[in-house]
Amino acid sequence: MANVPFIPMGEQPGRGTGEGRPDPTKGAGEGAFGSTRLWQTGGRLSSIARRLGGAAEEFLAKAGFDRAPWLAVLFASGILTWFALASPWQWIAAIGLSLMAALFALAAWQGHDDRGQLRRAIIACAVIFAAGIAVIWLRSETVGAEPIKRPVVERVQGYVLDREDQPAQERLRLTMAVRDASTGEGRKIRVNVPAEAAREALADHDADALAEGAVVRMRVRLMPPASPMLPGGYDFARAAWFKGLAATGSVIGSFEIVEPAPGASGIAALQRTLSAHVRERVDGSAGTIAAAFASGDRGAIREEDEEAMRDAGLTHLLAISGLHVSAVIAAAYFVTLKLLALFPAFALRFRLPVVAAAVGALAGIGYTLLTGAQVPTVRSCVAAMLVLIALAMGRDALSLRMVAVAAIFVLLLWPESVVGPSFQMSFSAVVAIVALHSSGPVRAFLAPREESSGRRFGRSVAMLFLTGLVIEIALMPIVLFHFHRAGVYGAFANVLAIPLVTFVSMPLIALALALDAVGLGAPAWWLVERSLDLLLGLAHMTAAQPGAVKLMPQMSWFAIAPFTTGGLWLALWSGRGRLLGFAPVTVATVMLFATPIPDILVGRDGRHVGITALDEHGERRLISLRDSRSSYSRDNLLELASVTADPIPLAEWRTARCSAEFCTLAIERGGRQWNLLLARNRAMIEERALAAACERADIVVADRFLPRSCSPKWLKADRRLLQRTGGLAINLEDRRINSVAASQGEHGWWRGEER
Repeated sequence: MANVPFIPMGEQPGRGTGEGRPDPTKGAGEGAFGSTRLWQTGGRLSSIARRLGGAAEEFLAKAGFDRAPWLAVLFASGILTWFALASPWQWIAAIGLSLMAALFALAAWQGHDDRGQLRRAIIACAVIFAAGIAVIWLRSETVGAEPIKRPVVERVQGYVLDREDQPAQERLRLTMAVRDASTGEGRKIRVNVPAEAAREALADHDADALAEGAVVRMRVRLMPPASPMLPGGYDFARAAWFKGLAATGSVIGSFEIVEPAPGASGIAALQRTLSAHVRERVDGSAGTIAAAFASGDRGAIREEDEEAMRDAGLTHLLAISGLHVSAVIAAAYFVTLKLLALFPAFALRFRLPVVAAAVGALAGIGYTLLTGAQVPTVRSCVAAMLVLIALAMGRDALSLRMVAVAAIFVLLLWPESVVGPSFQMSFSAVVAIVALHSSGPVRAFLAPREESSGRRFGRSVAMLFLTGLVIEIALMPIVLFHFHRAGVYGAFANVLAIPLVTFVSMPLIALALALDAVGLGAPAWWLVERSLDLLLGLAHMTAAQPGAVKLMPQMSWFAIAPFTTGGLWLALWSGRGRLLGFAPVTVATVMLFATPIPDILVGRDGRHVGITALDEHGERRLISLRDSRSSYSRDNLLELASVTADPIPLAEWRTARCSAEFCTLAIERGGRQWNLLLARNRAMIEERALAAACERADIVVADRFLPRSCSPKWLKADRRLLQRTGGLAINLEDRRINSVAASQGEHGWWRGEER
């Protein structure tokens, strides 16, 4: 400011002085005063920027948090950004902006020691974020398979890549490599084979002939992998893209085995053999659960048992993940340690923790491979390996850095898993557990002290309940986002279920398998059956309680993002500053309860339509256009409408009027009446009559192409529109339409939907 000339008020020249002094009445952009004001504004902004930079530098220098977990979060954020952005130019722009930020930090503060923390943070964050986008883009381009254009019925001959037994659905599921009949190109398909057809094909072969390596011939009906039926539904097309599947379908009639499998070998054959062995030893539903624990094979679990486990908050026990892998590794570690300690000569020559860690690592890797090496299992195995290394080195085994390393390892191999519920639930649970047990109050609560065994047991039970409650709170937003329903009493059920599975059922299964080697496993299998019957009884009892299930409509990304941000801040930050994470969580909770329930749900093909309405008792019900036999379609409509009762067919609704071809319905929403016209089939009717009916309707929905003369007042959702938009969720009060296409962009799996 020293260079700005001082002009006394009395010496300011008037107009026409000719002395070249500026007129003070001119605009800020004119003359020396205008330049001075701009210079002053720029100086103030520069000063503010310097102060903010200094504050950020001081904050980063004093913060005591671990940087490694945040790098994993940024890497995952880059992957999520690729899914959220619509087109390649946006992906390139995101990478470019990230790298520009890194270059700016590198150039602007080169040699400035007072900006070292800030410069390193910006460079690391920008580069890791850009790497996440690049990794998932590369993964998509290398593994994605273009889906077939339309449904076809054809005869195929293919090589069996994978076989999955699903006795609960009375079928086999085969993944095969076949050659396209028209182009000659190879493609990967997945087909369902009825159990009866499989038995007929195996009549002249041994039981292992239909396995990996077999060549089979069959007539199949193939479909492109299905996009979500409704906004927020499961995106099988995306999952199939990253699995390389070009089509899915089912066998029509019988099929034949051209070349039997070379022989039962490998992990898959061992998994099937072990699963069948366990189901032979344990009867009923308990046997299917035991088979899932022993081999990861869930194909035999009955639908009602799986639903009860889900509604009781116990589904995580069926998915082989951290609990199971940790139990196997811990058992192997401690058994090895205790057995080797009985031999002084060995104990004096070798470090027993290192040997026990090696045995535990082998047991964990073997169990991971045996149970299918799914993402949660791999994550748990990697994390367990890090724990064993820490134990062998005498380091702290429980840390968020360990979780971050495991997350980055999984995301480098399967970056697409970050958008799936398995990855999100698995890591959220582990982060919540580690953050809880690493906090000061919990450490003090669990610290050893002189007390009676009863008080020690009480503290353990209280800590188990608190851990279950924290896990339920951490998982609730994710479960509601993906499945639109969550068990409310999961924390209470897990207090009993987790110890039962960890310390009773799984050790008994391992003991029974070991005793089977000498033919003495029957008593152990009887105990296994009793323990798993108790687990299933707990699940069914919990799920049957009033209010046991909480249903929510589709949660938007704007609601789930604050939940995730606040949760990560609470878990990964340190000190009192972590309490700031409650702010976004509170905002997200308000947004969640304010989420409107769609008035009308239209499936991607226009055949399945659901309308929410109140019955004569004031309860919300779902009115369904068709009484669908498909549990998939019915469940999608019910969950996204937040309705638990069975849907009511539209033809039976008190205010609906139906003919053989169409139904009409008038509903009150947003202070006005909406008239709906819904097609029941594809029967052709006289165009003039259709045009007149459309003219009286506000919304028309049909699963076929409607003529241009059909012109409703607001929306015509016929096949022509639905092919572009996919399924629709319509909110009449604010006239908002949410479509599947709005969240797909130009990703490869959605381009295959274009006709």
